[in-house]
Amino acid sequence: MDSTYFKDKVLLITGGTGSFGNTVLKHFLQSDIREIRIFSRDEKKQDDMRHDYQLKYPELAGKIKFYIGDVREPRSLTSVMRGVDFMFHAAALKQVPSCEFFPMEAVRTNIIGTDNVLTAAIEAGVKKVVCLSTDKAAYPINAMGISKAMMEKVIGAKARTVKAEDTTICCTRYGNVMASRGSVIPLFVEQIKAGKPITITDPDMTRFLMSLDEAVDLVGFAFAHANPGDLFVQKSPASTIGDLAKAVQKLFGDTGTRIIGTRHGEKLYETLLTREERVRSEDMGGYYRVCADGRDLNYDKYFVEGKVHTQADDEYTSHNTRRLSVDEVVDKLLTLDYIKEELNNFEH
Repeated sequence: MDSTYFKDKVLLITGGTGSFGNTVLKHFLQSDIREIRIFSRDEKKQDDMRHDYQLKYPELAGKIKFYIGDVREPRSLTSVMRGVDFMFHAAALKQVPSCEFFPMEAVRTNIIGTDNVLTAAIEAGVKKVVCLSTDKAAYPINAMGISKAMMEKVIGAKARTVKAEDTTICCTRYGNVMASRGSVIPLFVEQIKAGKPITITDPDMTRFLMSLDEAVDLVGFAFAHANPGDLFVQKSPASTIGDLAKAVQKLFGDTGTRIIGTRHGEKLYETLLTREERVRSEDMGGYYRVCADGRDLNYDKYFVEGKVHTQADDEYTSHNTRRLSVDEVVDKLLTLDYIKEELNNFEH
């Protein structure tokens, strides 16, 4: 998107100390943006992040402002929103097993927290809000996915209540982001470094492979093209978990594998668009846009008129997207800064 778009603007990132927040920060820090606000509840991560950027970018670190708070607490959102032009909402509980055991925590952060964030953004006159969702919100089978599906419904409902010229609210849906915190690639690397076999849940399980930089490209695309309530997904290749493990072992050494079975609430494959969404999606090249459902509560006219075609022939999943070979997965892994750093450390 146009680099001047963010000139002299203020950007807020909720959950900004996470993998996505750090990547967004690196992308925007060297632009003409005036200020980037990091909002999160972990003061230790904020302090580590502050010192890291002061060391790496001493002349730019002054652009970064840190705010302690929680999306569950509306009062902490009121102060951080003042003067904000644009926002990425990334704060969430993301771990599938922990949300299975503590589903109400997922409700409080992912659903109620999102409602709090959007309410505060609308009241403060934030111009554009891009919210981050997950493939697990499509046909959800686990508590994390269900909470994210409800988050998307909150986003759609909020987008209807505000004029687009005041605040435009949209959503992006991600598949597996490679080497993000808590994901499987860092786990595989640590297991190999410790001389232990890689633990695989199911070798035939498939996952989309998207880098953090590609994830930032997606939110940038959403920023440039969003209408109120739009949902954006990026077309991505996929790999089986078995092939992903082989690719990591090609780079770091073969310590063997151990099949441990699926964890609580895990899916065999990821779905980025449901059949119902795909039929009303717009193919925009490297991305799909699903326009907001513009129907209202006046259902009588739909009983009379009806709609024949309500779903596409197939959903968009990690089973039916382009499948990468082991060598192609290796090539994709080698584009990641995390892998480059780990290989450098591993060799020394």
